Amino acid sequence: MINHNRIKWAVALALVFASAGLIVRPVARVPPVPDGSTFRMTLSNEPPTLDWNLATDSVSFDVLINLMEGLTEYDEQLRPRPAVARSWEVAPDGRTYLFHLREDARWSDGKPVTAGDFEYSWKRLLDPKTAAEYAYFLYDIEGAEDYNTGKTDRPDSVGVRALDDRRLEVRLRKPIVFFPSITTFMVTFPMRRDVVEKFGERWTEPGHLVTEGPFMLDEWRHEYKLTLRPNPYYYGERPALSKIVMFVVNETATALTLYETGDLEMATLPPEAMSAYRGKTEYVSAPILRGYYYGFNVLKPPFSDPRVRRAFSMAVDRREFPAILKRGEIPASFWIPPGMPYYNPALGLPFDPEGARRLLADAGYPGGRGFPTVTAAFNTAPENSLIAENLQAQWKRNLGVEVLLDNQEWKVYLKQLQTDPPPLFRLGWGADYPDPDNFMNLFTSTSGNNRTRWKNDRYDALIRSAAAEPDPHRRQAAYDEAQRILLETDAAIMPLFVATQNWVIKPYVRGLRVNALELLEFKNVHLERP
Repeated sequence: MINHNRIKWAVALALVFASAGLIVRPVARVPPVPDGSTFRMTLSNEPPTLDWNLATDSVSFDVLINLMEGLTEYDEQLRPRPAVARSWEVAPDGRTYLFHLREDARWSDGKPVTAGDFEYSWKRLLDPKTAAEYAYFLYDIEGAEDYNTGKTDRPDSVGVRALDDRRLEVRLRKPIVFFPSITTFMVTFPMRRDVVEKFGERWTEPGHLVTEGPFMLDEWRHEYKLTLRPNPYYYGERPALSKIVMFVVNETATALTLYETGDLEMATLPPEAMSAYRGKTEYVSAPILRGYYYGFNVLKPPFSDPRVRRAFSMAVDRREFPAILKRGEIPASFWIPPGMPYYNPALGLPFDPEGARRLLADAGYPGGRGFPTVTAAFNTAPENSLIAENLQAQWKRNLGVEVLLDNQEWKVYLKQLQTDPPPLFRLGWGADYPDPDNFMNLFTSTSGNNRTRWKNDRYDALIRSAAAEPDPHRRQAAYDEAQRILLETDAAIMPLFVATQNWVIKPYVRGLRVNALELLEFKNVHLERP
């Protein structure tokens, strides 16, 4: 088992290899794993929260997706199928859903999962006092936006209610073509009022937290590791894994060292190791619905001027990023990624350094003269540092401006983005459900995850109409126009590339499916160690 000292040793070893320009190799034997059905992996950071109403980041989601289940879940083609809901019916007008819950769904303390647990969770998510950033996900429910924005203080005005323990009724304010996909997402998972109210802010700690998914939280040693064990009351087949251990390891090179020495079953590949693993059976590469972008806080000068924002975006040659990262990234000036319906690669601002310089001159900074020193903020990760340094060089080369870099720890960074977004900042967005609405509503004025402070009424109207539009041609037109506003006219963000996922996974791991939504589910995983 990995302890703190072993992680420190791996960090030191990774640094030695990195400084020598070498790829890490197995260097030592480790004691055999005491339990052959234990799966070990890493998290890139400490999970900011395990409160699924409040979680917004991929690290927290990697844990929660194994602890909890929603009304629906995805099949192998990423189509929603029954999970805690055994079935559902939709009224002819497309606005009222009636979900029928399984009779055998149980929480990890043995109590049944009820429709009231969903009603409580959804109304807690919408309660302004919760300050949940994903509350806007439920705005298509009758009364949800008014309740969340304080126009009414009546939770009973929200169109979700438990008709009894087994039936949940949801009333929408308009038909939504992808609504069942919303119920796969973690913020909509059920929640126990009695547990939340009994333990307050500490309700997600081991010993307090109850879950209804295939695993339950056994241990959480902050900044070190989380341990999951099977939920004895899970309605589905009992997982073959007896334990999942998730170690908090910030550096991908350190994680790879631990993988190579047999301390992990899987690890993310850092860019410098790609060539060594490509072609090997343990190497797994797959497309992913995740965009990587830099955003502007449009309220802070000099980025309050759209000409400056457009100039920064047009000064970046995105073809340089795949060459740096070497993981198959797709350069992107567009926002809806390939693999999504309504993807259009012709959108976004092209690389045009001369045009970028003209825009900057029009804004009062010819040749970059007089331009204030600005800082680009990003969270700690080798990939983010490489990209930030490249951007810094391109803006200097193509615009003549100086950009400082600010590297922050993940939790600190998330907090700053929430309270006071920097003028220029890095973020990514992975699909929560496989519909373009998930990427496009991120930047509406009501989105809790829109860090740009940018608002555009026409954009908001286009996104609302597209969500209810059954005609594919009209829906395509709405998303194309919305992307032109977001990326070209107003340039609130500048997409850089669409990511791929690259893993090494031990050959004895069976049943682990890597999908484009990055959902690492372990309930069907088993190990066949040699």
